[in-house]
Amino acid sequence: MNIKCQPLLRSAPTGILLILLSACVSGSNSTPAVDSGAVETAGGSLSEVIVYASDLPSNALFELDFMDDSTSPNGKLIGLPNTGDELDPPPENDPHATFDVQVQGNVPYRCWIHMKVGAPKGRSQANVIWVQFSDAVDQSNHEILKPGTGSYLTAQGPTQVGWTWVDCNMADSALSEAVIYFRTNGEVTARLQAGAEGVGFDQFLLSPAKFLKEPPSESIVEK
Repeated sequence: MNIKCQPLLRSAPTGILLILLSACVSGSNSTPAVDSGAVETAGGSLSEVIVYASDLPSNALFELDFMDDSTSPNGKLIGLPNTGDELDPPPENDPHATFDVQVQGNVPYRCWIHMKVGAPKGRSQANVIWVQFSDAVDQSNHEILKPGTGSYLTAQGPTQVGWTWVDCNMADSALSEAVIYFRTNGEVTARLQAGAEGVGFDQFLLSPAKFLKEPPSESIVEK
């Protein structure tokens, strides 16, 4: 059984479209679903969703844990301890979280992660998360970022310990300016894989306009 989010209506100037991720959970063992609200624009409505780590159920996590943090939404983040070891990028199945979100097809998105950079130890700087999506394409409609493949975005945080918004970028030229598209309207799977031990996150954001160039200025994006 899926629990659906209720739409949220917000006004926006012409051409400004906002997508925030808001988590809903599944009562089954399947990937938890995150459904959208909507923002009104001159051209119609566009889905709006935001994911708080605290909203995800435990079955969304693989080798990751919920941790207490009073500065996070509902006092929870998702992360893992730092033993000083390295982690491998996809398609290696290292610690990750997966959840479904509602997106619009043929709309450019950019993703941001509110990351908690941990204390470095051994070979880990505790500041990397890799991101993949089902049904993602580049501007030429070529499939990219598919879970189970070696195509992924990298959210590389600073070395300074603490909270920061980090953008998700791709190293090769297949995804210029880190712009992501999806083939069709509907539900897709987002997969966040820890790229370093000791890293954590409490929010995940997609934006086609308002945060296309700049991250949020606030530490918590309100639903």
